[in-house]
Amino acid sequence: MPALTTTADGFLLRGDPFRIISGALHYFRVHPDQWADRLHKARLMGLNTVETYIPWNLHQPRSGAPLGLDGILDLPRFLRLAAAEGLHVLLRPGPYICAEWDGGGLPAWLTADDGIRPRSTDPRFTAAVDAYLDLLLPPLLPHMAEAGGPVIAVQVENEYGAYGEDTAYLEHLEKALRGRGVRELLFTCDQADPRHLAAGALPGALATGTFGGGVERALARMRDHRAEGPLMCAEFWIGWFDHWGGPHHVRDAADAAADLDRLLSAGASVNIYMFHGGTNFGLTNGANHDHAYAATVTSYDYDAPLTEHGDPGPKYHAFREVIARHAPVPDGPAPGPAAKLAPRDVVLDRCAPLFSGTASAAPSTTVAADRAPLPMDRLDPPSGFALYRSALPAAGDGVLRFSGGVGDRAQVFVDGAPAGVLERERGEEALTVWVPRAGAALDVLVEDLGGTNYGPRIGDRKGLLGPVAFEGAPVGPWTCRALPPDVPEPSAFAPTGRTTGVGPAFHRGTFEVEAPADAFLALPSWTKGLAWVNGFALGRYWRRGPQRTLYVPGPVLRTGANDLVLFELHGSAGLTARLTDAPDLGPEAH
Repeated sequence: MPALTTTADGFLLRGDPFRIISGALHYFRVHPDQWADRLHKARLMGLNTVETYIPWNLHQPRSGAPLGLDGILDLPRFLRLAAAEGLHVLLRPGPYICAEWDGGGLPAWLTADDGIRPRSTDPRFTAAVDAYLDLLLPPLLPHMAEAGGPVIAVQVENEYGAYGEDTAYLEHLEKALRGRGVRELLFTCDQADPRHLAAGALPGALATGTFGGGVERALARMRDHRAEGPLMCAEFWIGWFDHWGGPHHVRDAADAAADLDRLLSAGASVNIYMFHGGTNFGLTNGANHDHAYAATVTSYDYDAPLTEHGDPGPKYHAFREVIARHAPVPDGPAPGPAAKLAPRDVVLDRCAPLFSGTASAAPSTTVAADRAPLPMDRLDPPSGFALYRSALPAAGDGVLRFSGGVGDRAQVFVDGAPAGVLERERGEEALTVWVPRAGAALDVLVEDLGGTNYGPRIGDRKGLLGPVAFEGAPVGPWTCRALPPDVPEPSAFAPTGRTTGVGPAFHRGTFEVEAPADAFLALPSWTKGLAWVNGFALGRYWRRGPQRTLYVPGPVLRTGANDLVLFELHGSAGLTARLTDAPDLGPEAH
């Protein structure tokens, strides 16, 4: 019998009345050395439970590969720490998670399969899911409540009612979980809309809702859907995420706290989304594609109670007061802010141009293509960056046309000189260029800005997406090469000199640290690219904003000398970066 069971209007935990007061905390968005701190602060705010998704694509980036369960992916360790803090856990393994995460958590190697129907009973999809669960569940079963662990409930899929209505698919997932030893309460999660709740529900599983306001109406809709059983908001949206080129989203703390109070006063259970958002480290951010493509920024601060860098914000204190009216909250003061590194400049005085041939950080395979370049999913690795090379058939001014467009941002070079940029979000497929001679080298560097994580475009292709022509004449043959986003060896760098380099190039500098602490990397002179500190991928930066700093977790730093590396795609007005003691996530939405 599962530890968590339902009654006509609530939950029982091992036979005793229980209300879930949970907050979302994604282990994969937090440095593992900070997990214990974030979990402790969750309990101090009054939470008795935390929730986390599981990103399939991060745990298994290649088909048939062993499951990654170390470092930031050591989910069993995270569950042990939650249990040690006295917290229960809601586990959301997907296989689709949305989460503003690259591809909604579905691996590129899977969704690239021609004609595959994700999130359906397509046997190719369900076979891959079954193989994944065969690897994922055995190390997690000891952490289920039945075995004395913290996991009291497991989600089936995620907001499926907004995507499809294939109940047989949901039933397959239920059987897959049960058949592999999961005995805990199963639940589904859908937007509190009658159509979504009906399409995403699964007989025998608890139906929960997602919403950020209109609490009374949302709870009424959920009660209309199921006449009895616990009312639970599995995602109570208390902030929002940001896209490049848009504003930074915030929600008034008093407004969010008032809605939380309405939820708890109605006797409902809740999972605050997010309690602590964290960071889309590396190239893990997702994207939306409604009328146009829009990539999510590196920060996943979400205007959450606990900020991206783990300090209590206004919502932390407001929510703690609300929770105290309805449930026990630990005695004592709320935690204060963590120490920050004193500001300092970093000069990046060594450089490794991408086209120099010395800047390759990891082996990759070059693939030849005759008539049309290959999309990224035909390369290894199938996401990140790809470099395409061919020769132009004629000289002079002309239009370079990319049939099918680009996924997602392409920098075009003719004989090594920048010729322009094409962006998917603008629907751009053509560029006017000057070609100095027939046979001039054409290089196209394409960046995957993040896989669409919501809606019918999940699994969108990246790279060059069709044939290329110059003034109507086909361009080809091609060489296509994936560029693993990693830091080159120190021997690849040479002194930059007095002039600033024109990208794409890697730039390296060193700085001293007396005592490691959290910091924020500001890059006002730089344009667009990726940043690493001591080999740890902080994520993307972009002058377009809104975010103007990248979070540098204290555990990434070390006493003494530290390395900062930027992969700058364009160029800079100077060679200096700055480590500051405060974040800047950009102008707020109004």
